[in-house]
Formats: sequence, C-alpha cells, structure tokens
Amino acid sequence: MSDADLEEIRQGRLAQLQQQQQGGPGGASSASAEARASILSQILQPEAADRLGRIRIVKESRATDVENRLIMLARSGQLRAKVTEEQLKELLGAVAENSERDRSAGGKIVVSRRKGGWDDDDDLLDQ
Repeated sequence: MSDADLEEIRQGRLAQLQQQQQGGPGGASSASAEARASILSQILQPEAADRLGRIRIVKESRATDVENRLIMLARSGQLRAKVTEEQLKELLGAVAENSERDRSAGGKIVVSRRKGGWDDDDDLLDQ
C-alpha cells in the first residue's frame, strides 16, 4: 500500500470515530433514556422526582423498577394526576415487598445431610 492509500484509510476512520462521538449509531439508547426522562417529568411532582433521584444514587435497580412501574401505570391510563412524594413512598413499599417475596421464594438454599455417615471420631475406636 502506498502512503496515499494509508492516509485515505486514516481519514475515513477518523471521520467514522467523529460521527460516533457526535451520537451516531449509539444514539438509540440515549433517545430512549430521554423519552423515559420526559415521561417521568410529566407524571412526577418535583419532590417525588427528587426522591426518585436520591433512590437512584443508593440503589439503581430499585429506582429502575419504580420507574418502569410508573411508566406502565401512565401508559395504561391509571394515573389521573401527578404522583406525589407520599404516593411514591407507597409505590416504593410495594416494589420492596415484591422484591423481598421474589428473593425469599427463589433464593432459598436447603442443605440436607446424610444421617449415619462416617465420622472422624470413628477412626479412633479402631485403635
């Protein structure tokens, strides 16, 4: 390859990298995040949005679960007014209850030991 070919490849790669940084193909996930933020800003009062933001700092999975439930309620038309901080607390309690129930039902470990098996002390009786 000549120097001109290499320079052309470099320029093409540089242009591709610049396009990706400006929001090329990876922009789909940011668009969905913006849509979620827009929906949440429409259905949450400012105090509730602040509380949800603080919850996200502590436990992101719980905040995502609450957001998903809020968006589902909004899309199904079950929310008549903006969600207050008190209503958000109740929803948090329900989500926490569901996650505890799921964790206790599926995450239980049962250890069954054989009875009458060999014991290390049995070796001392042979002497």
